[in-house]
Amino acid sequence: MPEAGYITSQPFEYERIGAAAIYCSDGRYNEQFDEFLHNHLKLPRYDRLVVPGGPAVLAGHFSSYRDEEVMVEQLRFLIEGHELDRVVMVAHKGCGFYRKRLMVSERRVRVQQEEDLVKAAARVRAVSRNVVVSGFIADLTDGDAAEKARVVIEPVDVA
Repeated sequence: MPEAGYITSQPFEYERIGAAAIYCSDGRYNEQFDEFLHNHLKLPRYDRLVVPGGPAVLAGHFSSYRDEEVMVEQLRFLIEGHELDRVVMVAHKGCGFYRKRLMVSERRVRVQQEEDLVKAAARVRAVSRNVVVSGFIADLTDGDAAEKARVVIEPVDVA
């Protein structure tokens, strides 16, 4: 049985911001990434390319070659069609894509993510030299049942 329609409380905004965010589809980080992009980077709206592994898909890994080609075409469309001038990429701690798809050991994931952000940034720049690209890694603070962990998002030099 179909559900009733829904009218959002947020009005539609016609103006484009000119930015896109590429990050992993791990839903545990959705709210924190939105908060970071909205409040810290001052991007009230942005186009999203959200897939398992996020920017890792653009880093030239053989096991994600087909995904990379699709993502590059989607990114090219957004850059040209939506006139993007900024791309923000965020990797995160505990990413299953690194462990299960890329077979990276837990102790090496952070290093691999930093390397992948640099490679992914170069891939984005190959699509358009006019786009400013920035990279970040999300980590967790210490937390337990009494005090939940927080997400800490740190910049990575992708120049």
